[in-house]
Amino acid sequence: MCKLSSLFTRVCVLAVGSALLVTTPPAPFAAAGPAEIAPVEVDASYEVAINGFGIGTFNFSSNVAHGQYTLDTSVELSALLGVFHWKGNIRSSGIMAASKPTPAGYRFEFESSSRQGSIQVGFNEAGAQNVSVRPGLVTAPDTVPLKEQHVKGVLDPLTAILALTHVPDVSPCAQRLPVFDGVQRFDLVLSYRRHVPIAEGQREMAIVCRVKYVPIAGYRANDETRALASNTGIEITFRPIPSAKLMLPQSIVVPTMAGDVELTLSKVAIKTPDRGKVALVDN
Repeated sequence: MCKLSSLFTRVCVLAVGSALLVTTPPAPFAAAGPAEIAPVEVDASYEVAINGFGIGTFNFSSNVAHGQYTLDTSVELSALLGVFHWKGNIRSSGIMAASKPTPAGYRFEFESSSRQGSIQVGFNEAGAQNVSVRPGLVTAPDTVPLKEQHVKGVLDPLTAILALTHVPDVSPCAQRLPVFDGVQRFDLVLSYRRHVPIAEGQREMAIVCRVKYVPIAGYRANDETRALASNTGIEITFRPIPSAKLMLPQSIVVPTMAGDVELTLSKVAIKTPDRGKVALVDN
């Protein structure tokens, strides 16, 4: 389960968030000019299961308005009849400069059955600075050194969400995101896998992307990292919401040694200033 919580903070947090804020015109997925980030509020909840058994919840909220943004996520996992319990909260904020997100601050707090801690990162235009990790890290011999150049031009995991909205290709699949979470520098690479019907008997199609984790620095060169880096089965299924110009993930599947972890959309509300509430799902 500790490996699972690490996976969520490095893959699922970004995957869910990025999907919720990818602006795009209605299907089909045609090439277009760079998209603008419009004011929007998103609140979404996901059920988390492993091998079909529920183990927790994942919640995401965002608010983009007046040239600023705030992004929040919370994850809560429980297993072994409550013997293991893990929860984490992440908050990121920044400004929109020249229609591009510039992070100002990132904070990740976690608490489990055995330990608790936090990671805090400040940012300027050059990249990450003022990193605080509590409790302090003990550097293992197999850790790939993190150097100054590794944290230049990077985004925190949640601000990377907004960067996805400013690429010529409006499909969410075909992105490479440089990310620094306060400990590791890594890339997340999205690529197209297939289209699937949103629901049986419907003509509307969803797009499935593969997510590849590429470690750069600050990681341990051990079997866990190699397994995650070689994992080719991580998938996100995106559902288009044309009225809000959003791509919404219906589900995320992450194969692990313990079985398939799946996030399934259970509730979402999307609001825009000019149209009010434009989407609502409550399963």
